[in-house]
Formats: sequence, C-alpha cells, structure tokens
Amino acid sequence: MQTHIATTPFGRRPASLGQITSQAKARTMPKEASVQKWEVFQYIREARDQVGATDRSLAILNALLSFHPETTLAGDGELVVWPSNEQLMARANGMPATTLRRHLAVLVDCGLIIRRDSPNGKRFARKSRGGEIEQAYGFDLASIVARAEEFRELAETVKAEKKAFRVSRERLTLLRRDIVKMIDAGIEESVPGNWGRVLQAYQAIVGRLPRTASRQLIESINSELEDLWVEIRDTLESFTKTQNPDANESHSGAHIQNSNPDSNSDFENSSGKYEEAATFAETENVRSLPKRDLPLGIVLDACPNLRELAQGGQIRHWRDFLAAAEAARPMLGVSPSAWKDALKVLGEQQAAITVAAIYQRSAQINNAGGYLRSLTERARDGKFSTWPMVMALLRAKLDGGKPEEPAGKGHGAPQTSPPPSGEGLQVSDALRRSLERPKW
Repeated sequence: MQTHIATTPFGRRPASLGQITSQAKARTMPKEASVQKWEVFQYIREARDQVGATDRSLAILNALLSFHPETTLAGDGELVVWPSNEQLMARANGMPATTLRRHLAVLVDCGLIIRRDSPNGKRFARKSRGGEIEQAYGFDLASIVARAEEFRELAETVKAEKKAFRVSRERLTLLRRDIVKMIDAGIEESVPGNWGRVLQAYQAIVGRLPRTASRQLIESINSELEDLWVEIRDTLESFTKTQNPDANESHSGAHIQNSNPDSNSDFENSSGKYEEAATFAETENVRSLPKRDLPLGIVLDACPNLRELAQGGQIRHWRDFLAAAEAARPMLGVSPSAWKDALKVLGEQQAAITVAAIYQRSAQINNAGGYLRSLTERARDGKFSTWPMVMALLRAKLDGGKPEEPAGKGHGAPQTSPPPSGEGLQVSDALRRSLERPKW
C-alpha cells in the first residue's frame, strides 16, 4: 500500500515557497549520494551566517543528527528522524520548549530540514512485521545530503574571506605602527618637513575607521596609508642620503654630530630659560598650591582647543583627554624623548595637562619641545605645578570676557548690563576669588 508523503506542515503553520524549494532540491538528490553527517555539519556551522542559521538552531540540528544511527547519510537510506520535543530538549542542554519550537522553524526556513508531519502532528515510525520502517513522520535530513556541496563551497568562501580580512587587519596595524614611529623619528632627528601636516593627514585617514569595519573599507584605508607611508619613507631616506655617514654613528671619526634636537644646547637660550616660562606658569612657592588634582572640567575650560584633536570632537573622560594630548604632542614638535621625560617626572595626567596648555598657547610659544623640557626640569626641582598654568589660562579667559565699563563710572560702580547668557566662563565664587588674586 502506497503512503502519501506530506509536503505541508501540521496545524496552523503555513507552507512557504522556500519549503517547496527545499523539498524540490531533496527530490533531485541522487540515490547513490552519501555524506559524512558531522563533516557537513562543520560546513554548515562555518557558513551559518550565509545559510541564515543561528547558534541555537545549530544546537538543535546537532541533536537531530545525533538521533540518526549512522554516521553516513545516504540518499537511498532512511533520512527521517522522529524524536519527541522532550528528547530534543534533553540533547539540546535543556532548551525551553518555546525556544525549541522557534529554532526548529529557523532550520526549516533555512532549508536544512524538512517537516514530514503525520496527520495528527505526532512524530513516529510505522514498521513492517519484519521490523523495517515503512513510513516515518518527523524531520527529514535529505536537504543536508542534497546541499552538501553547496555548504562546502560556502564554508570555503567564508574561510577565504576571514583570511583576507585577517591579512587586511595585519597590514593596517603594521602601516599605522610604521607611520607613527617614522613621524616620531622625523621629529626626533630634526628632519625638515611639515610633520604637523603629515600627522593631520594620518589622523584624517584613520579617523574614518569605525569601531567595526568591513574588509573593503580597511583595504581602502590601507591604500591611502600606503601612499602616506611611501611619502614619509622617501622624506626620511632623502634626508639620510644628504648626511655625512660619520655624522650619525661613527666611533672613529674626528667629529660626531649631535642629532638630538631636544638637547639643551640646541633649544635653550643663553640664559638657560625660555621666554615663555617667564609669562606662563612660573611659581617658586609650589607648596602653597592645592594638593588635589585639577578637575577635568576646569582643564577643558582652560584648554578648549584640545577638543579639536579628540575623537568626535568630545572629551568625556581623562582617557579621552590623554589620547588628545598624545595627538597634540607631535603637532607641537615635541620629540618622543621630551615626552617620555615629562611622563616620568610629571606623571601621565599632569604631563597631558601641560601639553594641553602649551597647545592652547602654541601661537605665543616658539619652541614647544624646549619649553616642555624646561617645565619638566622645574618640576624635577619641585618648582612647577600645573595649577598656575591652568589658572593663568582661566584668568586670561575671564579678563577677555569682561564687558567694558561705561565712561564716567568708577571701579566700584555696579554693572548695569550682565554679559549675555552662555558667553564667558562660568566659575564658582571661590574659584573667581582665587583667580582675582595676584599672579602666582
């Protein structure tokens, strides 16, 4: 007696064209076809995004495959398994029934399994007197056999894409490292060039990288970084060719040129101090200054220009502030050795505040690298603190925001028109009184 094989699901579950397509592919499977079920399952797992499966649905597929008694799935064999929901939940590590039904539907929609529902929706097998299976109702695994080659090709494509992505990421890392260190070398060795422009170009390129980038975008960024890398390399190599070989590394030559641009003899004037130090953050009475750290909000009020170097133009935390200060360092022409010395003496946060203040006053400071070394030496002698530097910037900002007094009114006359809302610096009364004290 011939039994009809159902092509539609039981109950309210609708049939779809995707299910019809899966069944059509299963019917075209050659009878002599056979695959190793766990090998094909590995292909499906690697290509799950392309197939449309999820981690939970693959856990159920793994359980369904475990109910088939043979390791090999053959086209001329029985490919229907009929476990109950309780048995599936047990092999799927106790997955809830609602979750099980939802992800079984995902497997059906992906064309990985075919429903062979009985008239009453139960899963069972009818056997002959000899014990052979005449009719089985459950989940048909024929699609896995019929699409095994498709899954293998998808898995190989995914592997190739992952490898290409990994290579692109490695290239990006190497280019970024080379460019940053070559810029530092150019500044350190006083190589002629607009290193501030080069750094800005580098930051503009890497600034387009989102938190998660596609391989195509990374390769595009790599192409631009490659051009910049070639430009920097050619600049450095051209400079080295113009130098006397005995000038840099020679132990037997009569004259050895000092290539360190941050040495005191190259950057300090004859008096041993910088002109900027006399007008910006100089105090001998460091012990009288507050011992607590400067609040980030006050530092940003004093040094607002640093925000233009921050990611997205915003500084919310000290780590954002430190990253922006690190970006400002080469733009100011501060060598890595001067920055390393400042970090060692001042500490990371205080050194970043110092660089931010120098960046704020960069138009008035001719030699930022030498000035930072001067302040570092004063800090080493206990004669420098970032408090006077920040307070001086705040005082200048307050003085610049004061309205002019009307003619004929004395110093004590009340102010008749307050500054417009949102203009000027908003500070507390205590801080305002401290700013109105004599110069530090």
